[in-house]
Amino acid sequence: MRHVVGLDIGSSKIACLVGEVDDHGRLRIIGIGVVPSAGIRKGAIVDLEAATRAVEAAVTRAEHTSGLPFHSALVGMAGAHIVSLNSRGTISISRGSHTVQQDDVQRVLEAARAIALPHSHEIVHLIPRGFWLDSENGVRNPVGLHGYRLEVEAHVVAASTTALQTLETCCRGAGVEVQAFVLDPLAAGEAVLTEDEKELGVVLVDVGGGTTDIAIFIEGAAWHTVSLPVGGHHLSHDLAVGLQCPLPVAEELKVRHGCAATSLVTANEPVDVATFGDMPSNAVTRHDIAEILQYRVLDLFDLVRREIKRSGYDGLLPAGVVFCGGSAQLEGLRELAIEYFQLPVRVGQPHTARLSGLIDTLGSPAFAATVGLLRWGAHHHQVREHQNGTGHSSSDWKERLTRWLTTLLPE
Repeated sequence: MRHVVGLDIGSSKIACLVGEVDDHGRLRIIGIGVVPSAGIRKGAIVDLEAATRAVEAAVTRAEHTSGLPFHSALVGMAGAHIVSLNSRGTISISRGSHTVQQDDVQRVLEAARAIALPHSHEIVHLIPRGFWLDSENGVRNPVGLHGYRLEVEAHVVAASTTALQTLETCCRGAGVEVQAFVLDPLAAGEAVLTEDEKELGVVLVDVGGGTTDIAIFIEGAAWHTVSLPVGGHHLSHDLAVGLQCPLPVAEELKVRHGCAATSLVTANEPVDVATFGDMPSNAVTRHDIAEILQYRVLDLFDLVRREIKRSGYDGLLPAGVVFCGGSAQLEGLRELAIEYFQLPVRVGQPHTARLSGLIDTLGSPAFAATVGLLRWGAHHHQVREHQNGTGHSSSDWKERLTRWLTTLLPE
């Protein structure tokens, strides 16, 4: 039995989960800590002291509910500082038997890492999309096969070194070392997507408070990722401006009366909206609220569609779009998305059927990334490409990569 901790530091909430993984890979949730976020905007820390206090509060609650003190965690990351691209690595198989061995896979992945990045960024994920052996493509696991030339296509995710260092300083101030950084949409995909969806082609759209994180999965692997600096807070902001009310009031209106599709608002009952100062409250209708939200949601859909087209994979997504994140719970969002994208659309919730323990509150789309961090830790816990904010791989990188590949590649 081993333990894994996931820490999702978002713009709306800080969530920390503690899980137990048995020898069969089954995951049991034993600790939960969730607090409102502070000091974080659009996925980036803007007030280190406030963010550290919030992270410490979430960690303390998770420790109390689990009865287990811990000192490290997998930490989710998002934000506009993240860049991604696809890279190809090529090597020759020079040994006499021309049999591909594990060290050849390591070498070809190292070759794929040799890419030009902004000097302020470092690689956080390198995900094999597929291997080519001589002229044979679509190879999932080349180990043991015979050939002369091995190639790999990999998806590379890099992040700002200073942003990672700030996030690491925040976690360390809360008493937690960063075991590894995990891109939020990759973690969320672990929790809400099915293997069929990832194999056929699907877009995961994680709509958080400050960011919307997108990952395109095809043939079982991530082919494209991006983090957009737009999220649920922008919906609340538009309501606050349009209805001339404070942001907390707009947030409550969005949650209690909001709808993303005006066509679904049948009852037009009045809603009292508290305004600023001593001004009398305004009486608006639910249709008024829906009009503002629909306009902003369609703007968000435009950004998502533009990113899908930019990826070049818009014709390879028969499984459609899966939304998750707290703002994915907005009424009417799915119906509006079906009409807009002309693709299958669903709102993804963590697969709690494969979990046990404290799972009553974790079935919401808002916890997709947090639950996904635990699943990532259960299956890919050996990987740690970021070490102490240095921007360099540690000396045992090859050994860790070997262990990771044994879990990633099919037997």
